Amino acid sequence: MTEVEARLTDIQRRIGLACGRVGREPAGVKLLAVTKTLGPEVVQEAVAAGLMVFGESRVQESRVKIPLCSSNLHWHYIGHIQTNKARDVVRLFEMIHAVDSLRLLEHLDRVAQEEGRTVPVCLEVNVSGERSKFGMAPEDVPAVLARAASLFRVHVAGLMTIPPIAEDPEEARPFFRRLRELRDRWQSETGVLLPELSMGMSHDFEVAVEEGATWVRVGSLLFGPRKKKESHDPVE
Repeated sequence: MTEVEARLTDIQRRIGLACGRVGREPAGVKLLAVTKTLGPEVVQEAVAAGLMVFGESRVQESRVKIPLCSSNLHWHYIGHIQTNKARDVVRLFEMIHAVDSLRLLEHLDRVAQEEGRTVPVCLEVNVSGERSKFGMAPEDVPAVLARAASLFRVHVAGLMTIPPIAEDPEEARPFFRRLRELRDRWQSETGVLLPELSMGMSHDFEVAVEEGATWVRVGSLLFGPRKKKESHDPVE
């Protein structure tokens, strides 16, 4: 068994235990393997371990890496998107986890129409209110959902959030819980189905699963610690 296989087995075990604590089925939680800064050979090792869905947060790196990997893999974009990179994101990725404004959502829809692609997205919600974080204020989301209903090629599939950085994973719980509660309320009020909750990373994914996450973004726990200079990129 390789190191990646052993780590994956442990992560899956922990997801199962977290689901068991709250009466969820483990099949309802999907693992997004975050491969930023890692080469195609590491992706292939993860594929050999049974993974097929990978997350990237840097467009320039992805343009080089993805064509070098197996063509049957699924790629999700989890980083902040500048509008001048939107076309590459639409071309390279099957799902986008961090749409943080109505302007970006509308721009992605125009690009997707031009590219003949249909793209599911998660709206990034700044539940904590931290000024240093991207994301929409919760009070702005219902209007964005209403506008999204008239778009052609972008489909809002759910919500995403990143809690404040903290050593204790339990400190993230109120923010994960708040996103789930907001999702439930917005579904009821708008009639828009939002099945996906993208929340939880290597250090707090178990808490996120307990609070309803359907996608957890795991990188360093699966592949080993990133280089020190990468440690402040809060996407995995």
